[in-house]
Amino acid sequence: MRKILLFGMVILTGVSFIARLFYLQIYESADYDLNNDNAIRKVFHYPKRGYIYDRNDSLLVANQPSYDVMVIPREVEPLDTLMFCDLLKIDRLKFLKYYKRAKRYSPRLPSVFLPHLSKEDYAFLSENLRKFKGFYIQKRSVRDYQTSIGANVLGYIAEANAKDIKKDSYYKLGDLIGKQGVEISYEKTLRGIKGVKYIQKDIYNRDIGAYKDGAFDTLPVPGKDLKITIDSELQAYGELLMQNKIGGIVAIEPSSGEILSLVSAPSYNPNLLVGRERSKNYTTLYLDSIHRPLIDKGLVRMHEPGSPFKVLVALTALQEKVIKTNTNLFCSGQYVYGKNKRTMQCHCGGGYRNLDSAISYSCNSYFAMAFRNTIEKYDNSSQSMDIWSDHIKSFGLGAFLGNDLSVGKKGNIPDGSYYDKWYPEFKWGATTIISNAIGQGEILVTPIQLANMTAAIANKGFYFTPHIMKAIENEEIIPDFKIPKQTSIDPKYYEPIIEGMYNVYNKGTASFLKVPGIEICGKTGTAENFTKVDGVRQQLTDHSIFIAFAPKENPKIAVAVLVENGRYGARWAGRVASLMIEKYIKGEVSLKRMEQLVIEKSLENEYLKPYSGKPFKINDQ
Repeated sequence: MRKILLFGMVILTGVSFIARLFYLQIYESADYDLNNDNAIRKVFHYPKRGYIYDRNDSLLVANQPSYDVMVIPREVEPLDTLMFCDLLKIDRLKFLKYYKRAKRYSPRLPSVFLPHLSKEDYAFLSENLRKFKGFYIQKRSVRDYQTSIGANVLGYIAEANAKDIKKDSYYKLGDLIGKQGVEISYEKTLRGIKGVKYIQKDIYNRDIGAYKDGAFDTLPVPGKDLKITIDSELQAYGELLMQNKIGGIVAIEPSSGEILSLVSAPSYNPNLLVGRERSKNYTTLYLDSIHRPLIDKGLVRMHEPGSPFKVLVALTALQEKVIKTNTNLFCSGQYVYGKNKRTMQCHCGGGYRNLDSAISYSCNSYFAMAFRNTIEKYDNSSQSMDIWSDHIKSFGLGAFLGNDLSVGKKGNIPDGSYYDKWYPEFKWGATTIISNAIGQGEILVTPIQLANMTAAIANKGFYFTPHIMKAIENEEIIPDFKIPKQTSIDPKYYEPIIEGMYNVYNKGTASFLKVPGIEICGKTGTAENFTKVDGVRQQLTDHSIFIAFAPKENPKIAVAVLVENGRYGARWAGRVASLMIEKYIKGEVSLKRMEQLVIEKSLENEYLKPYSGKPFKINDQ
């Protein structure tokens, strides 16, 4: 009986082993993942990140070698911490912090202990690293910016965080990823594909050679080079003009939608976010709550458009046939409306105004009349507002433009339901929301939306999605960027608007900004500016806004400029726009006195007002 029992146990054990082997070989072999095998060490070879060129093939972003100290916590043996810290130029607290971070990530997988060693530190450390088990050096590339401009356009790269890694398994702790601008918008194109080498380890965790003689090893695939639409000379000039000012410039080529310049002021040198000092420099930029250099003012700064918006009010009124080009209105210096005889002040000089002179002298009364006629065309104000809103939105306002930029804001173009919710128990009408007529009220736009709107007017009724990518190595750009988007306004109504904008320069509010030899069409604008000081809403100096395109026939450039706290539109934004247009079209600037005035002007005192703790008036110089 005992022999039978013993024999049965041997048979049962054998069958169990055979069944387990069968299961592992047949069923689990399909789920075997080489990357999760503890007996295999993976060594990544990072690809060359794609270069970035401007529209004229000037190199903007290249690569430079970087050396990271890697660690596998489980393989670390007792070491001379003081000597190791001295070699890496860190203190013991940082050593413990970095080591614990790596251990939390994985005790057995390699991760970055200290990134971005210099060539000198690498050479010195490599001679001594054999003394520190578990640590090794990994070579890869980081960005080498060949320019000091366009930080907001180009963006930067930094270590992938937990959110990035969870979103895309391609990234591991310590990998670099685009974080802003072109670097993030075209991250997958620029990054390439990592190569992997698999190393077999023995039972003592020692490397014994390539796994399967390298049969599964892969070579890195380099990232693709990009050519962006930016004109680096124009970009540099725009940043020069905007020094010591806060705001943005967006310049677009109307015939293609290509962004020629995207200035965000103040800017910073993109090389500040490369290397060992990157984290410290980033923190300094991030904590600058006055200038906010990390925020792209041309893409996300929402504000009331002011008088440039009047041209859309006029186009909508023409389309709805509630005004004609020869419609006249007498301006007494104010527009009186409503049962309570409220007034809207006007600074056009007064007198009879038709459409042309209303645009060129920016008559508030005329556009209040045009807006009111549009909203009162139908018995239902909500229905009229929907129609008006649809016309305005056809210019790309009140929505994301669908571009290839890394950030953006929708702005706000209200419709009928918007005001129905605001006034649920009140029969609102045109006079309730009359401030929309002059680009105030609930209207919010970004500079890129203003530039796109201007390009649509220059094209007499259509625009191309504004975009930053001109060419990708061996690839086509997004086809949608080549498809024109039509506005809801008939082309025949654009001629009188363009003529009025031309007369803004010829005889109107920007007549002192003429550029010799170039016919420019523009529109000045001033937007009210409020802030809260100790919880109290106070009015600050107005924002200066300007839109323009040139030449009048076959336009080559459409531009929108915002200078925060810059007062009336022609004062600073208009000057900047004129100089940018001449620089782009002629390649040089003849208005030297104007150029010097703009470059030397600082508005720093304006920006410090809310933080001074002292009372101030809107007319303070």
